[in-house]
Amino acid sequence: MKGLAITNKGIEKEAALEIKELIKCKTSIKESVVLFEFSKYEDLFTLCYKGQSFAKVIFLFDFFEFNGKKSLIENINKIKISEWADKKGTFRVSCKRVGSHDFSSQEIEDEIGKLIDLKCDLINPDVIFYVYIYNNMCYLGIDFSGFDLSKRDYRIFAMPSSLKATIAYALTRISGYKDGVLLDPFCGSGEIPIEAAMFKSNFPVNYYNKQKFAFLKLKKNKKFNFDKFFKAIDSKIKKDKTKINCFDYQQRNVKTAEKNSKIAGVHKLLNFSRQDTEFLELKFKKNVDVIVTQPPAISKYSNKKDIEKIYNEFFYQAEYILKKNGKIVLISEHPEELKKYAEKYKFKIVDERSVFSGKKEFKVLVINK
Repeated sequence: MKGLAITNKGIEKEAALEIKELIKCKTSIKESVVLFEFSKYEDLFTLCYKGQSFAKVIFLFDFFEFNGKKSLIENINKIKISEWADKKGTFRVSCKRVGSHDFSSQEIEDEIGKLIDLKCDLINPDVIFYVYIYNNMCYLGIDFSGFDLSKRDYRIFAMPSSLKATIAYALTRISGYKDGVLLDPFCGSGEIPIEAAMFKSNFPVNYYNKQKFAFLKLKKNKKFNFDKFFKAIDSKIKKDKTKINCFDYQQRNVKTAEKNSKIAGVHKLLNFSRQDTEFLELKFKKNVDVIVTQPPAISKYSNKKDIEKIYNEFFYQAEYILKKNGKIVLISEHPEELKKYAEKYKFKIVDERSVFSGKKEFKVLVINK
């Protein structure tokens, strides 16, 4: 059987790695998605419950390339979806479209709806047929998640600059973090440390969403023991305090991150501190394994000289607190100044990539000494 995970453009490798770790399967990557093979529906349940790097988990009927609306509809009509049409059940068709097309999402939802001999229920359907159209690629299947997995309930106290949680998680994986000391010195609303703590402790990202999943309502899954399934995963949660440090030079940010981490259920695993950048060496003595962070940005709302001073202090301090083979992972919309100060202190940029949150493009820098 085939599955599909929809993720952010630029973090497909990290999503594929997570899928392999969670369900031990073969994967292949296309832009903004990971395709994978699975042997049992329980694999999809696991990805929905624990996956941190994607927005949707789909039981995939098929995918194809198309050229215009006519081509798209012709290909859709070739796909057999009747086996999922329980005559007594209800359905909804949802379409997410990325790119420029000669049709609307509503048109595609209507076309697929004509193929399904069920009663339509837009509010609380038994099965959700999902269409993901990305430029000239179309993916069609059953939505096993039922809601946007990339949205976190803990992000109550967010900021305009807050990272999407899927990207925050991916930054942790890009750093190679598995154990040891992780530092986020500009934690903001706390997404990076929170996602790192969930990963490190095996804490399911949807621990508080057990009753929301679409897969609970699918006829094929009615006899499955979901209580036993959730308990088996929850039994592997580690409650030991981590060495993940949630720091910021603004007290309000530290408090915001702490509040969000409490909602997430991982606040006892993290270390919180208001810490000026120039005093990081007083907290750490060459024992930081990775620094993963989103530094404050130079913008029309900030004082450029103040931000440059923070960048200078950050890399100066990084020399003293990082282990010999330590790594820095930074994300920024405009990384030019960060590169300048990294070079000033003889740090090497070993990788640079683009990551997208919707249409917004970020640059991710991987830096070694």
